[in-house]
Amino acid sequence: MDNNTKTEKLIPFSEVTKFHGHICPGTAIGYRAGEIAIKKLSSPRAVDEEFLAIVENDSCSVDAIQVVTGCTFGKGNLIFKDHGKHVYTFINRDTGEALRLSLNIPIDEVNPEFAELRKKAFIGTASDEEKEEFENQRDKTSYDILDMPDDELFKIEHVKIEIPEEARIFQSIKCAKCGELVAEHRARVKNGEFVCIPCFDDYSRT
Repeated sequence: MDNNTKTEKLIPFSEVTKFHGHICPGTAIGYRAGEIAIKKLSSPRAVDEEFLAIVENDSCSVDAIQVVTGCTFGKGNLIFKDHGKHVYTFINRDTGEALRLSLNIPIDEVNPEFAELRKKAFIGTASDEEKEEFENQRDKTSYDILDMPDDELFKIEHVKIEIPEEARIFQSIKCAKCGELVAEHRARVKNGEFVCIPCFDDYSRT
């Protein structure tokens, strides 16, 4: 496979919408992030763990990244860091290259009219006409994001990063308290017995 084939838009945005359930600015952001990463890292859509995504939020964008890049929790090449930031790091394991994208512009600044309508729709004060216009503006904002220049939408940096090891399969052990199975690397020791995280009481003096 040559680089021209690798950098094609392998997955149309309509496939993201089908997976996520509707069009929204979040999926547009994730779509663009995945698309840019595949293009700039000369990476095909991941079949296994050769392409890795580290996401710093759990928003709609991550659904799009899964569809576009093929990175998933199940394959072990999608890593979630709960930082609440629109930051996405992609790694090509074959070349060792890594790309970090951080969102440059808040969605509310892309379309202030959409932001106002969204506020009303979410708190339940929108009229029927405003609800309809909210959906229209949501779609417009999403397509505006899809059409924005790469470096206007994101700060894009080639970075040096320690590449996470490939996913490992761990044995399951039974929690001594609830009896449910837990991966051994997630188990905790309580009173000399292995327990799962929900059954483990953190020690605190505060």
